[in-house]
Amino acid sequence: MYKNLVATVMSTLVAACFISPAFSQSPAPAKEPLKIGFVYVTPLTGAGWVHQHEEGRQAVEAALGAQVKTSYVENVAEGADAERVIRDLAQQGHQLIFTPSFGYMEPTLKVAKDFPDMKFESITGYKTAANVAVANARYYEGRYLAGVAAGRLASRAGYVAGFPIPEVIQGINAFTLGMRSVNPKAEVKVVWLGAWFDPPREREAAMTLFNQGAEVMAFHTGSTAVMSAAQERGKLAIAYHSDMRKVAPDAQVLAVTHQWGSYYTRRAQAVLDGSWKSSSAVGRRAGRHDPCRQLWPQGAANGGG
Repeated sequence: MYKNLVATVMSTLVAACFISPAFSQSPAPAKEPLKIGFVYVTPLTGAGWVHQHEEGRQAVEAALGAQVKTSYVENVAEGADAERVIRDLAQQGHQLIFTPSFGYMEPTLKVAKDFPDMKFESITGYKTAANVAVANARYYEGRYLAGVAAGRLASRAGYVAGFPIPEVIQGINAFTLGMRSVNPKAEVKVVWLGAWFDPPREREAAMTLFNQGAEVMAFHTGSTAVMSAAQERGKLAIAYHSDMRKVAPDAQVLAVTHQWGSYYTRRAQAVLDGSWKSSSAVGRRAGRHDPCRQLWPQGAANGGG
């Protein structure tokens, strides 16, 4: 009986030696997803500047899945409010923060100094730091082509613009040069709003320009108000940031659209694999890889939607 007991115990111990590793070895802890924050300068609507960046955020989630966790804050004014929101995202542990508005550049740099281990991307900004990169697109290319189309349809254009920053002035110049390349006598009249998003004033400015003889309208603001005004007046307009045929099916000549998903995904992947770098060259590459795209609706040659 004693021998049988010993044999039983030994058999149990031997079995345990073969079985125990499967139970004693703890599974590797799941890696926390990369937290990515986005700050939007206007309310999130169905078209426009912020809408295109929101599509970019969604593209990151679709491409990288559980590796990332994204969030956004909308309608954040440039200046002190932007600094507060960016800082709050950093304090919440967002390791990569995108700030897509020119007026976010200085607040981004200020917050980045206090969070050296986090990465920041100033979209349309031009100042970099060790943990702050910049990115932009070649908007003027699409603007020039839009001007060519407008110049074939009209001689007088109106242009509703937000702020006289380099990007906007560059776009106005490119649009005007495009018009005059096919219509040397073409004129472009600009109304400055001092705001990126103010639909009532955007509409009022467009109506004023139409009253002053504008035959086609372009704009650099954040809503679809200019397109709606053109539709209402039976005039033509160039959509910007997004395709806006839903609000201006008869007025839209074409749309210069911006696609940010590829760039945002590459930059998030760079943080994940440790290859992220801050460089102004990154911004130039972003412009090459994600240029504004021409969206030509059916019937564009005659101003159809």
